[in-house]
Amino acid sequence: MPRYIALLRAVNVGGTGVLPMAELKGMCVAAGFGRVETYVASGNVVFDTNAAAARVKAELEARLLAYARKPVGVVVRTAAEMAEVLAANPFTRTEPSYTYVIFLDVRPPRDALDHAVGINGEKMVLGKREIYVHYPSGMGGSRLRIPAAKAGTARNLNTVAKLAELAAARVERGRRLG
Repeated sequence: MPRYIALLRAVNVGGTGVLPMAELKGMCVAAGFGRVETYVASGNVVFDTNAAAARVKAELEARLLAYARKPVGVVVRTAAEMAEVLAANPFTRTEPSYTYVIFLDVRPPRDALDHAVGINGEKMVLGKREIYVHYPSGMGGSRLRIPAAKAGTARNLNTVAKLAELAAARVERGRRLG
């Protein structure tokens, strides 16, 4: 059974926020996803399902809309895709907490980085359906804006690595059990 990672966009998922992680996990279980596991309170969930990625995205977005009463974007990757994203990191010699992956649903336009504004030392590289950004002074104080990234959701490389690890462990456990 395929393993997926779903990344929620622009939602406060802390215990006192709009969407507690327990509620997110419950939505996934109610959708029929198996072995659901959330990771840190920032909208990351790993699970198993035979559904196609597009169906997973549509199901989660519908449940989140019903819960939050506003659209909440979801980006979905398979375990293998998340491993590829991590392996493709062009900033291997930088601090992982200062390097982010902006996950998109589609390939960014070739000229996406030409339209970035507010650049102050940040380095950017296009991926398959991602934009990699190194923020030498941290993301918090950056004024960088990439219009092509507006519909995406960002995770630092530490989080990407952990999600890839969680998903890979699920794949390996599934092989041993199968």
